[in-house]
Amino acid sequence: MFTSVLMIEKPLTSVDVDFVTTLHGDDPVSFFVLMQPRGDQDRLLRAIDDVALGEIPDAIREGDVPEGEAARGPAEQALAYSLDVLRKKGAKAVGQIVEDHPLDKLKAVVDESGADEVIVLTAPHFVEEFFHRDWASRARHKVGVPVLKLFAHNE
Repeated sequence: MFTSVLMIEKPLTSVDVDFVTTLHGDDPVSFFVLMQPRGDQDRLLRAIDDVALGEIPDAIREGDVPEGEAARGPAEQALAYSLDVLRKKGAKAVGQIVEDHPLDKLKAVVDESGADEVIVLTAPHFVEEFFHRDWASRARHKVGVPVLKLFAHNE
């Protein structure tokens, strides 16, 4: 069985699920999903990303989105939903919320699970990507397995 650690920051869409569950053809896949609650990212960087994507109303509403401890409940719901849809597609799936230091947790999960790869599924983060400070860029230097970066879809 092929094992992937899947890092996400929002619930998986049906397009995302179809894509990650078919990356390896008909081979069985298991996922360890790490859900990062909103809050560790800088609000200003998110607003700049929104502006760069032409999503000005989203940039204006950045201050209204729950962060930190207030984001924990929505993150738990997003993780539960994502695990459920992966399982409905026939994949094995377990996961957890990332409490602190997402890349340290990622490294530990890769080592403990013997993962074959890491898939980072996020919205575009132009500023972080430009400076190679996004999860995927930083993970490539830390985890010791291939890291695939995919952009999450909206439904």
